[in-house]
Amino acid sequence: MHRENAYTKEAALKNLARRELANGLDKDPIYKLRLQCFSRGATGILGLSRAFRVMDDDGSKTLNAEEFKKGVTDIGLEVSDSEIEDMFTSFDTDGSGNINMTEFLVKLRPPMNNSRISIIEKAFDKMDVNGDGQITVADLKNVYSVRDHPKYLSGEMTEAEIFTGFLKNFEEGAPNPDGVVTREEFINYYATISASIDNDAYFDLMMRQAYKL
Repeated sequence: MHRENAYTKEAALKNLARRELANGLDKDPIYKLRLQCFSRGATGILGLSRAFRVMDDDGSKTLNAEEFKKGVTDIGLEVSDSEIEDMFTSFDTDGSGNINMTEFLVKLRPPMNNSRISIIEKAFDKMDVNGDGQITVADLKNVYSVRDHPKYLSGEMTEAEIFTGFLKNFEEGAPNPDGVVTREEFINYYATISASIDNDAYFDLMMRQAYKL
């Protein structure tokens, strides 16, 4: 239930992204936005996806230009208004004034091969006990025992606090944390971790050890 194995590689990815952002070279707006997200670590792309979800009141999975701009700026990404407009226009291929936010996020996150996506989804499915497409504290209680957790044994943290702390890994820096992690958010989180790990076997092992697969 932890990601210590990925901390060092995630830090290296953040530093690399910051150096590339500072090199002064012209960049495709989507690539620049990806680097901005990488510079925040694993929660960068996730934070953007959560910002979009908060605004998707009707569950349509679409965003207009104003909502898109608000999502990008709300989490403090340093992208100019003209770059935001260019990104939106490139996705609004039919000129409808709306874009599919899922398709946008799939293009924004770094590509992963099928084996990596498969192991991420296996981890999610293990925790999503009731199969409703989201992970909550109630799900975690049915999967993990905290009896051997040092802070539980010492009385420093309750079971609920430990599980809530785990879910906060996926909500760090995100607007309006709600204690709920969707499948898409889980994949977006690990897509950035994946980008920091070149070796497929290592990524697979890390996921299996973290989630006891």
